[in-house]
Amino acid sequence: MPAAEVPLPPELIRRLLAAQHPDLADLPLTVLAHGWDNLVCRLGTAYLVRLPRRARAAGLVRNEQRWLPSLAARLPLPVPTPVREGVPGCGYPWAWSVVPYLPGETAAHTPPADPGAAARALGAFLGALHTPASPEAPVHAARGVPLAHRAAGVAENLAALGEPAAYEVWRRALAAPEWTGPPLWLHGDLHPANILVHEGELSGVVDFGDLTGGDPATDLAAAWMLFPREADRDTFRAAHGGVDEATWTRARGWALALGLVFVTHSADNPLMAGVGRRTVGAVLGEG
Repeated sequence: MPAAEVPLPPELIRRLLAAQHPDLADLPLTVLAHGWDNLVCRLGTAYLVRLPRRARAAGLVRNEQRWLPSLAARLPLPVPTPVREGVPGCGYPWAWSVVPYLPGETAAHTPPADPGAAARALGAFLGALHTPASPEAPVHAARGVPLAHRAAGVAENLAALGEPAAYEVWRRALAAPEWTGPPLWLHGDLHPANILVHEGELSGVVDFGDLTGGDPATDLAAAWMLFPREADRDTFRAAHGGVDEATWTRARGWALALGLVFVTHSADNPLMAGVGRRTVGAVLGEG
């Protein structure tokens, strides 16, 4: 994982809260996760604090702050719409957010009890999200783009994997017609560690920092990342509605590309390495 570019001790977070949101400053504060981009802390019982840990993520927090409030109302699962916004201060250089705490474990830790029900829920969620994006939507260099833009990195990772069947999946995905519709709103980073499960059911979708507009195949890759069985992926596809064969073929290619990234770049993160291995297995097991 990338190293943090700024120190984020709890004392700093308390100073930021005291200076900008003093009514929250005395709530219990517990570090929950050091992600690739953000530090996440539990704040009391109702909130989380999300702070970028490297410069690349600073703009991603602003994307969530700007766009999630307008998108959340139409989405059928809870999302962490910021309830407070933070600005640079106390020596910390970037914007940050206070968001609601959504109950549940990540699907990477705790898979849903009923995969078929989860497939329907996640498919419907993406069907609601995948609408024409605003012309002002964030532009992302690596998500929502034509698969050919990922070709160099995938070729390197395929060579490391050394699995002939993977080359054929990737060849078919690259050969599929590109997306010609309008750019659609995308989560951009939809994998099991960004999907919540509570009491066996999907309970929320988090981490919208990579929100962008583009080819929905990027998000549809989650079908292979979360559902090992082809029958559940078919349920997911039907619940989304309107996924043509070319988009589904590209989505399988996206799943392979992202799974390979997790396999080859998660030596210090066994959880995400496991997600990568399972994703590649699901992609190659489909035939």
